[in-house]
Amino acid sequence: MNDQEWLNLALASMHSGQWFGWKKDYTGSERMSYENIIVHDNSITKPTEAEVNAKIKELKDAETNAETKKASGKQKLKDLGLDDDEIQALIGV
Repeated sequence: MNDQEWLNLALASMHSGQWFGWKKDYTGSERMSYENIIVHDNSITKPTEAEVNAKIKELKDAETNAETKKASGKQKLKDLGLDDDEIQALIGV
């Protein structure tokens, strides 16, 4: 994923519903950037840039952890004697 996709995912995971959007007349080189976030829901305050960055890091770490566990599980199946075709048929990886 690129930086804008991570930002969008992080914001979407912070609250339910379509609570945020992007300025039409944006500043900077990217419309989808922290400085261009607008909040549509009056009951929600715009998260700080540090909070957004922490959420992005949390999501990236979770993805890395899942990939590591997937590779570890696949290796364990190989250690038990399964070949790549059997593993593919069994779990799709």
